[in-house]
Amino acid sequence: MAVTASGGLVGSAWLLVALPALGTAVLLLGGRRTDRWGHWLGTATVAAAFVYGLLLFSDVRSLAPEERVRDVRMFSWMDVASFRLDLGMRIDPLSLTFVLLITGVGLLIHVYSVGYMSHDGARRKFFAYLNLFVAAMLVLVLGDGFASLYLGWEGVGLASYLLIGFWQDRPAAATAAKKAFLMNRVGDVGLLLATFLLWTKLGTISYAGVFAGIGDLAATEPGTVTAITLLLLLGAAGKSGQFPLQAWLPDAMEGPTPVSALIHAATMVTAGVYLIARSNPIYELSPDGRLVVVVIGSITLLLGSVIGCAYDDIKKVLAYSTVSQIGYMVLAAGLGPAGYALAIAHLLAHGFFKAGLFLGAGSVMHGMADETDMRRFGGLWRLMPVTFATFGLGYLAIIGFPFLSGYFTKDAIIEAAFSQDGWRGWVFGGAALLAAGLTAFYMTRLMAMTFFGPRRWEDLRTADGQAYHPHESPVSMTAPMVVLAVGSVAAGFLLTHGERLAGWLSPSLGELVETHALSPVPIGVVAAATLVVSALGVVAAWLLVGRREVPVERPQRVSVLVGAARADLYANAVNETLIARPGTWLARALVFVDNRGVDGLVTGSAAALGGSSSRLRRLQTGFVRSYALGMLGGTVVVVAALLLVGTA
Repeated sequence: MAVTASGGLVGSAWLLVALPALGTAVLLLGGRRTDRWGHWLGTATVAAAFVYGLLLFSDVRSLAPEERVRDVRMFSWMDVASFRLDLGMRIDPLSLTFVLLITGVGLLIHVYSVGYMSHDGARRKFFAYLNLFVAAMLVLVLGDGFASLYLGWEGVGLASYLLIGFWQDRPAAATAAKKAFLMNRVGDVGLLLATFLLWTKLGTISYAGVFAGIGDLAATEPGTVTAITLLLLLGAAGKSGQFPLQAWLPDAMEGPTPVSALIHAATMVTAGVYLIARSNPIYELSPDGRLVVVVIGSITLLLGSVIGCAYDDIKKVLAYSTVSQIGYMVLAAGLGPAGYALAIAHLLAHGFFKAGLFLGAGSVMHGMADETDMRRFGGLWRLMPVTFATFGLGYLAIIGFPFLSGYFTKDAIIEAAFSQDGWRGWVFGGAALLAAGLTAFYMTRLMAMTFFGPRRWEDLRTADGQAYHPHESPVSMTAPMVVLAVGSVAAGFLLTHGERLAGWLSPSLGELVETHALSPVPIGVVAAATLVVSALGVVAAWLLVGRREVPVERPQRVSVLVGAARADLYANAVNETLIARPGTWLARALVFVDNRGVDGLVTGSAAALGGSSSRLRRLQTGFVRSYALGMLGGTVVVVAALLLVGTA
């Protein structure tokens, strides 16, 4: 039960959103006058929001668990007849966890961007967009209902469009931004329809009202509740890059590297997981809805890990890695009380190691003249020791190396998947286990091609014909990477030891349900199998890449599987065939009907009237004899008619 609050730190929680929003306004409205210090203002606003978030976290942490869910009413947005829509904030363990993640990792990315974007003439605008993104994400996670969530949801979509297409002079960036915007709109329709359904059936879209009334709706209309869960999942799939709406996410790499870290690690892609976790009282009433969530997560984690094995672009590999890791989170969220907390734990750990990996990739690009092709790297560990060390810790965390963050969070999801009843445990657990091996393979391949082996760049030239001169990045870039590397090492243990996170989140997500006793496979066997499969992935990658000379050019003839993976498993082709082309044909048909039907009826009527009037106009000759003849003819007709009537 939520407690209404209006004073203290909780009552002023709106400052969390106001601070980065103020930075956006000043940087955009201030113009060139803010060029010299605008990036520091943008960083300072997020730093202030992070500090306030820490204070708010400490304040709520001191309360008893039953008092930690607090609603703060802000204002009435719409009040027309019987329709009333209030906007407010829900301050609870789940929202505060996301606040710390968004502002904490966001702050590190802002600091990193100071150095990374130092030579970009539009750096002020870039930081304005970063602030806008952070503000929109905070609205999304702090809202007290689906209306405010949707407001932040669309704000994030706008900010991501601006950031992905920041270098708009590059056709690939402009195309990627448009693709992300359009594919997200597909998911947004699902969220919007789910919100409409909730309003129609329950008369409210606040979390408190929906969660209080959804039980009665499930008892009378279970099909409606299942439909709501599927529509919410469609929205989550759009924002989090899940099957079948995952194709936009790798293309988003065309934006600056800090954008990739912000979108793919801590913020936008986690919004879908947040939506499912926040809507847990709805999903608890629809086993079919939860099953579909698990299926989508399983498909996505396999799809992302398979495609990640085939790319040579360092950012594309990390992008598909994100697709796969978010798939783990969605799978866990679909497991219900057995997985909600696990999904959030992996989301937080992923925020550390994936942000560190993306920033590390940006550091490599910074030292390699913005090169992203791993076939042009090699032997960089000596020349970029800090980048190598921090990137290496992120690599070990994501593959589940013992006692690093991924070992505690990802492995727990695999164990929970195997704990499902009957065939579900074998299918979903097997998919998660296979993806763990593939993750170890493509990440080891990335490490070997980038940091080890011969220095292939020595015999190559940049696109401008210059020689490569690899070098370590400045402190403004390496310092955030060091902080994230520490999180990559320690986050998993701190989050899961003694069920700390699960206990903290229980007022929002319910108690964590242990299902290990139901597992068809002993948990010890699952843990050992995960380590073995991951080790096999590492060994296979080292034998195929680490001990062989990497060709600078791609071979023309490859296996069918490799060709399919390099074609994104034909996801773009499927979307083009099933959605884009039929949509284009439908639009053309509607234009034809509009031009020839609707507009044709209007213009045809006008043309008929115009033609008739021009012909009738010819009867007006202006000659008296013509008019006299007409009058005579009319008289004859009238007399004849009278005679006929009289005779009858």
